[in-house]
Order: sequence, then C-alpha cells, then structure tokens
Amino acid sequence: MAQILDPLPKDSSNPVLCCYVNATSQIQVARITNISNWYFERVVFPGQRLVFETMPQAQLEIHTGMMASAILSDTIPCERLKVTTDFDGMKDSTAKEESDSVKNREVAAASSHDTKKPVLASVE
Repeated sequence: MAQILDPLPKDSSNPVLCCYVNATSQIQVARITNISNWYFERVVFPGQRLVFETMPQAQLEIHTGMMASAILSDTIPCERLKVTTDFDGMKDSTAKEESDSVKNREVAAASSHDTKKPVLASVE
C-alpha cells in the first residue's frame, strides 16, 4: 500500500496492513507516535474506515472531541487492527505482496449449488 505522505522509515521490516473504523458520531484524530523517525496523523470522520500500513509494535492513539480540546480517548495496539482474511474458518494474514494490490478472488457460495461468486476488494 502506497503511503505518499510520511512513508515508513527505510529500516522498517515486516510492516502490517491495519484498519480502524470510527464508529462514533464525532470526528476523531488517529495518531501514531511511538515509532521513531515516523509521524502519522489522520482525521477520521464518523463512519469512515482508515486503512494504513505500519509496524506491528505501533500504538494507534485515538483523540476525540473538538480540535482545540481533543482528549486521548483510546490507545489501540496495531496488532489488534491487523487486516486478515477468514474464509471457511481458516485465518490468513494479508501478505505484504498482496497489500500492494488486492486482487479479485472467488470463493464458494454458501448454498447447496456448486456456483462461485466473486468477492471484490479494493485497498487504496
């Protein structure tokens, strides 16, 4: 996944693809401050999904409230936000190669018919 602004440090190894959803009715600011030589801060609107790449040890801080008086409302380990696929009970972490371009996949339909339905995904 290309992050044009503030790319991960060059010495980064094993980055993970993460997803955070703002399930509140307030604007939030998502921030990662515990990775040296890297700054990550994004505004997340109500209902918005934030997909980002970071290091497994990163901590996502969620600040809620008015911008001038925003308070730290939560700190989430990014390992908990890691994007995984789960088909037929098998769990598989998204590979680095797949995170650059997510391809269309076909999975068996959950009916008695032997048909397949395409599952479309897009990450940008």
